[in-house]
Amino acid sequence: MDRAIPDRNGLNFSWLMKLRWSSIAGQIATILGVYWLLRIPVPLVALGAVVGIELISNVACALWFQRRRGPVQEWHLAAVMALDIGLLTALLYFTGGPFNPFSFLYLVNIALAAVALHAQWTWMLVALALLCFGLLPLLDYRELPLDHLTPADHVTLHQQGTWVAFGVAAGFIVHFLWRVTGALGARERELNQARSEAAQKERLASLATMAAGAAHELATPLGTIALAAKELERQLDRGGQAADDVRLIREQVARCRLILDQMGGGVGKSAEQSVESVSLGELFGEVLSGVRDTPPVHLEVEPGAAATRLRLPPRAVAQALRSLVTNAQDASPPRQPVVVSAAIEDSALAVEVRDRGPGMPPEVLERVGEPFFTTKPPGRGMGLGLFLTRAVVERLGGSLVIDSTPPDGTRARVVVPAEIDVDPRPPSASPVGSV
Repeated sequence: MDRAIPDRNGLNFSWLMKLRWSSIAGQIATILGVYWLLRIPVPLVALGAVVGIELISNVACALWFQRRRGPVQEWHLAAVMALDIGLLTALLYFTGGPFNPFSFLYLVNIALAAVALHAQWTWMLVALALLCFGLLPLLDYRELPLDHLTPADHVTLHQQGTWVAFGVAAGFIVHFLWRVTGALGARERELNQARSEAAQKERLASLATMAAGAAHELATPLGTIALAAKELERQLDRGGQAADDVRLIREQVARCRLILDQMGGGVGKSAEQSVESVSLGELFGEVLSGVRDTPPVHLEVEPGAAATRLRLPPRAVAQALRSLVTNAQDASPPRQPVVVSAAIEDSALAVEVRDRGPGMPPEVLERVGEPFFTTKPPGRGMGLGLFLTRAVVERLGGSLVIDSTPPDGTRARVVVPAEIDVDPRPPSASPVGSV
């Protein structure tokens, strides 16, 4: 399953732009609050020009980010952060220079650089911040006109400004770190899931290769067995029980050869290449062929749906459903039937397989479907049935959901996309009932 996983620099750049929008809004609110509420005549035109440059630069960054053709490079982040340090220096120049308590905001840029950039870029931005802050006392910065305030009011105002500046800096740093850490954590989870899916596909490919080798190696001995059974049948063809047994051996050997031929011919082909038109009756005839007589299997199909023809990969779907039925038989008591129900739901085939077994506890249900995980006794299974079933169903664009409530048994629900096919041929006999 393909999914677009954003790169680390892209995530950081996205959150840096969002942080700059918040910073612009906060700067405008602070400037207007100082001017209108505190009655301090700050140079609105100069400050507005600096904020305007920041606003235009962020719009340009957003447009570039949307239309870029390649990944975001680390120097892009460093350049934007360097611009922010320069703009902050300009704001401080017009509002008291190094004595402005909002000089705390230099720490925001340094903290963001430490999180988003490598050491060389971070130290370069630290040096730039130190240089800009150190130049402020040397420049002819604009002092705030606070002559109308008493010395006590001046100290109180500075303390309040320092408190607000510290809160703003801390808030920006915590918000950015929390957001970036969460986004990077989600990215890591997506990467781990993609790695897990790739590993499962590799295992499935190795199993397909193993199946092709088994088909090649077993074809000759099975042919020899079939020939020997045929000769034995001719010798015992006078109508005894032995002749019936030999015929059964030949039938089963022929079926084994058919299965191996399908395995050998299907390796290397995608599931979409084997799409055919098949009725529900024919499909479930294939599903139930070869299953055991006990426990019995009771098939429930909506009235009139058995003749419905669908376009889907019949062999792949039949093998996946047969595996679920076999597992349900293994879990059910000998006389308790396994119920298989089928319906057409929104251009999809929905099948439920319910057993009467003891069910599965939550810790087992969490692991069901993992390769080589099985609760059967040794020698009864390798733990690959549900794994292969889920892999086949998901490759066809469907889903497999397994629910279990001890001691009421287990329910497996499969949904596979299927296109309804209008076919003039007469419908085959419906397999609805018990086998």
